[in-house]
Amino acid sequence: MKKIVTITGASRGIGRGISLMLADNDCVIVAVGTRDKGDVQDYIAELTAKSPESIYISADISNDEDCNALIHDIETRFGNIDFHINNAGVAPSVRADILETSRESFDRLIDINLKGTFFLTQKIANLMIKRTAHTSETPRGIINISSISAYTSSVNRPEYCISKAGISMVTALFADRLAEYGINVYEIRPGIIQTDMTAGVLDKYNKLIAEGLLPIARLGQPEDVAKPVLAIVNGLLPYSTGEIINADGGFHIRRL
Repeated sequence: MKKIVTITGASRGIGRGISLMLADNDCVIVAVGTRDKGDVQDYIAELTAKSPESIYISADISNDEDCNALIHDIETRFGNIDFHINNAGVAPSVRADILETSRESFDRLIDINLKGTFFLTQKIANLMIKRTAHTSETPRGIINISSISAYTSSVNRPEYCISKAGISMVTALFADRLAEYGINVYEIRPGIIQTDMTAGVLDKYNKLIAEGLLPIARLGQPEDVAKPVLAIVNGLLPYSTGEIINADGGFHIRRL
């Protein structure tokens, strides 16, 4: 039976890579993004060519009404889901030194990256609990896509780092709370991944990589994040929850 998987931030970058790989591997995707369907027709066509039952829903995870409508739509169409992937996130519109970070930028990133993720996860978890028997042996779970910024200081985008650090605690809290229902929770920390979000600073990162920043000396690709997601969805980590998986070229290794 095909797994039903929801993913936010689905139509571009890492989310696109994850959703297309899962669609290629017997999953029905509920792809969620802020853009209207008319603006992502190429993505929808590619997604449904791989998985005809997959759908795209336009929703803003920082908007509670949008999230309620999303849950209602999922429940009406599919009844329940097997996995939910929190991938939606934004970077600061302007990279500003921590001594100049604006309240407006801070609030925007916390509202979307952290608060939106937390409350959508809460709604998803309650749906999964309500619609699935606790004795089910079918793998179910929640996967949070965070970042190496969860523990790496970037003083010119502190609001982003704080939002991603918060995702790590969201992971731990929901892993603790949902284990009794057979719902495992995981966190994947991408490193420097080549997407539209990093396009403006690729020269900087390529220089750092050439100078030895990463043990695996290349930029990451969305597929490098999608592969561990696929392993989790395929039930290959059944005795792990609250687990952090680094997809970062070895950046997290402390080296002399």
